[in-house]
Amino acid sequence: MLGRAIIVMAGALALLLGGHRLLPDLNGFTPVLESLLPWLGVGVPVLLAGALISRSGKAIAAAMVPALVWAVMFGPDLLRTAPGGRSDLSVATLNVGVVNNSSGRAVRAVAKGRDLFAAQELTPGGPAARELDRIFPHKAQISTIGLWSRHPIVEQRRVDIGLAWTRALRAVVATPKGKVTVYVMHLASARPGATARRDDTLDHARRLVDRDPSKHLLLLGDLNTATTDRKRSGLVPPLLDAQQEAGGGFGFTWPSSFPVTRPDHILYRGLTATSAGVEEATGSDHRAAVATLRLD
Repeated sequence: MLGRAIIVMAGALALLLGGHRLLPDLNGFTPVLESLLPWLGVGVPVLLAGALISRSGKAIAAAMVPALVWAVMFGPDLLRTAPGGRSDLSVATLNVGVVNNSSGRAVRAVAKGRDLFAAQELTPGGPAARELDRIFPHKAQISTIGLWSRHPIVEQRRVDIGLAWTRALRAVVATPKGKVTVYVMHLASARPGATARRDDTLDHARRLVDRDPSKHLLLLGDLNTATTDRKRSGLVPPLLDAQQEAGGGFGFTWPSSFPVTRPDHILYRGLTATSAGVEEATGSDHRAAVATLRLD
């Protein structure tokens, strides 16, 4: 009896992993499930243990099927190494946490040595903004988002992502290797059964990227969409993901105490990612996404 149950559950898990994009949206529940997709692999050792207890060869073989599917889907993320080589920009993005009295401490270590630092959930004039003003000579800050730079910011303006208040900006940074257009965004939140606003802000972001003629473009921020979320496919492609191109592991950034998903992203075109990763930002409920890139 146990062996049959293991076979059924193993088949269901394998189908869920491999065929998740075939599932209906279910009013936003499926995209949220996809945000936690790598964690479904936790079911594999449980099934294997049950199969061994059942002493059923068929159950053991069945339990190996979702293990194989998981390995094919996520093994490359765990085995990837940074390509390295010359880099022209070191960038970071961090949601510092609204009403966070420790936000200055959160940004201090991450910002050290960076060329560009994007921040979300800023308190205007708060600890994070003051600390970043001390570290960087140039900034573009609008409402609760901002970009700090070691290189001159020659253009800046707010952009519309379909929210009632400004949570996105566009800036042009004049680096020694050429101009780079940088978008900083904090898209709407996604919760089970409530992803419509987030999806709308993703659509706005895609239209902005498509209409922008810039050769070198970065999109930094808390996009509230995980790497495995079906809705992120509207941005990747046409953009590339630094973590997927040059980072080892899943790059989870939230929650900081035990990250289980990655809402924070460094996306780009016209550049090459040479390394990517995640850094702790003590005092924030997110970890920082970081990367180095080379202008093509």
